Amino acid sequence: MSSELLALLTSYGLPALFVILLITSAGAPFPDSLLLVAVGSFVAQGDLDFLPVVVIGTLGAVAGDQIGYAIGYWGGRPLAAKIAGADRIEKAEAFSRKWGGPGIFFSRWLVGPLGPWINITSGMTAYPWFKFVALDIAGELIWVVLYVSLGRIFSDKVQVIADLLGNLTWVVLGLLVIGLIGYKLWKSRAASDTPVEPIEETRASSS
Repeated sequence: MSSELLALLTSYGLPALFVILLITSAGAPFPDSLLLVAVGSFVAQGDLDFLPVVVIGTLGAVAGDQIGYAIGYWGGRPLAAKIAGADRIEKAEAFSRKWGGPGIFFSRWLVGPLGPWINITSGMTAYPWFKFVALDIAGELIWVVLYVSLGRIFSDKVQVIADLLGNLTWVVLGLLVIGLIGYKLWKSRAASDTPVEPIEETRASSS
């Protein structure tokens, strides 16, 4: 993480955390997850309190997500492609079509790099705003609590924890994909095993 971000946190505390997470959730390329791990180490040292960090961090992230949603809703595809790039928007749309509402939730904390672009595509497709906000708050709350807690517990191993979490994200995502494929195969097999009543017997019983 850059020394500038750490300096902002050291100097301005919670207001800096709010602004940084708002900007990163709106799409700025800052290492926000590593930032939260570092904030957790500040909590462990007594420089910040856990509950205010969770509340302010979640509010900042959710506010930034609403900016992305508004860009997609009011600006449409031309503005979204101009800001995020056509390739990112296409990837986010494919993810949204495959996962729907759960995709919003998981992109808050599990597939974080897609989060800002999922916000934009959710606005583009006019995904119901109240549902978007509910999923958004739930996902961002998990994200903030998870990373701050790990930074708090392992305050002397911030970089190691950040690297481990990066690997863990892909492991969990892979397990989710495998589970989804297995569920679809099970449903397909269950449907094929359902006995079909012969047409002749159906006619005879109806007459």
